[in-house]
Amino acid sequence: MKYYLFLALLLISMNATAQSDFDRSIDSENNAVVFKGQLVFDDLSKESSFDWFAKNATAYHPQKEAIAFLKKELAAYELVIFLGTWCDDSHQLIPKLYATLQAAQYPTSQYKMYGVDRAKTTKYIEHQLYQIAFVPTIIVYKNNQEVGRIVEATRMSIEEDLAAILQKEISASK
Repeated sequence: MKYYLFLALLLISMNATAQSDFDRSIDSENNAVVFKGQLVFDDLSKESSFDWFAKNATAYHPQKEAIAFLKKELAAYELVIFLGTWCDDSHQLIPKLYATLQAAQYPTSQYKMYGVDRAKTTKYIEHQLYQIAFVPTIIVYKNNQEVGRIVEATRMSIEEDLAAILQKEISASK
């Protein structure tokens, strides 16, 4: 019970404003820059070695029907995002997520993002609280309850997978 109370308080406190609190290091396997801890999309765009972020975000054009749905519904949800700045899967999916959130006009105050190292650990204990085993992981919350997650890859596209999670949750709540 204490664990759930702590998790609820953590989620509530995290919704205040997006902020950065990460360590920067170099990955021993591929010499990539590793951000470990809480960050925002702007941190990714400002890192000169992360050319993958801007290139992949600019090249991605989300499906319009899914974006129209997300514009209406996604703001009622919070997102918790885990990525590895050293990870090829994160290099592909996270810029697409960014493009999708921009197109859906998702409020930046409603997401939290954490960088992990190869051991899938964050700067603090978030990786344990959210049980992160693979990256990227995108967790969707409503009223501090997890309603779905996308792990490593999408089934359709990032915007369609997010829409499917919301549609399932909306249907279940009726």
